[in-house]
Amino acid sequence: MSAIESTVTAEEIEKLRHRHLKTSEKVGRAATIIGILLIIVYCLAPFYWMIVSALRLPSMGLSTSFIPDPVSFDNFKAVFSGQNHFGRSLVNSLIVAGITTALVLLIGTVAAYAMARLTFRGKPFVLFLIISTSMFPVVTLIVPLLRLFTGGYSFFPVNWINSYQAMILPSISFALPLAVWTLNAYFRQLPHELEESAMVDGATRGQAFRKVIMPLAAPGVFTTAIITFIAAWNEFLIALTMVNDDTHMTANVAISKFTGVSGYDTPYGTIMAAGVIVTVPLLIVVLIFQRRIVGGLAAGSLK
Repeated sequence: MSAIESTVTAEEIEKLRHRHLKTSEKVGRAATIIGILLIIVYCLAPFYWMIVSALRLPSMGLSTSFIPDPVSFDNFKAVFSGQNHFGRSLVNSLIVAGITTALVLLIGTVAAYAMARLTFRGKPFVLFLIISTSMFPVVTLIVPLLRLFTGGYSFFPVNWINSYQAMILPSISFALPLAVWTLNAYFRQLPHELEESAMVDGATRGQAFRKVIMPLAAPGVFTTAIITFIAAWNEFLIALTMVNDDTHMTANVAISKFTGVSGYDTPYGTIMAAGVIVTVPLLIVVLIFQRRIVGGLAAGSLK
């Protein structure tokens, strides 16, 4: 009897253990789902509220309802009213972000390839210097840049205030270190034999780079382009400091200068509508190409 009882007891213990494991798995799965949902709500709630506020009537800008009733597009019409010049500001943002991205890719790709393939003393320290330059807060460089672009230094006697280059050059300097670092990691995981085989077949170093390496590095270059464009598109402090006329003002600065009818009230609905116009297209692009972006970043971290 004692042997049978011990066997039954062991079986019961095993069943209880499996039941406990299943319960723990269910609790863990439920906690994971709840955590993911909380993160999704935390990230998407501001965008939802921005869209809802933009679709309300202008007179209901401070409403707390979760659904706009009635739905109105008056705020979007107000964004493109003549006094705001928002259409021109969007074009300016596109020009600044586009040129910044193109120049960063041109310079960063060549520099990163050189850092990945050339062997010289102190290369790790050079890479450290490159990435460390991106650690300076933008606000600490505003005054020197403002003095530089107003001709305050004898070695640079030009006045670039209210010009595209006053926004593009600082944006390049802030985006280039991260681009070089990311592309350098991506180029390093490509085998040297690729260029060597192409050069054995008669290609020059430049041809091997353009026709062999660049097609393989396209995911990393694409990822860097998206990140650089978003950073340049969202730049605010430099554009606010370097430009004060409507001709070169970017969209972010234009939104900050929106005023109501009297000049003293804040048009919350119009500001939210402008935020939707500026933000949602970028969000859609990121969602569409998220796999390429993640894949490009992950590929650069592997060897």
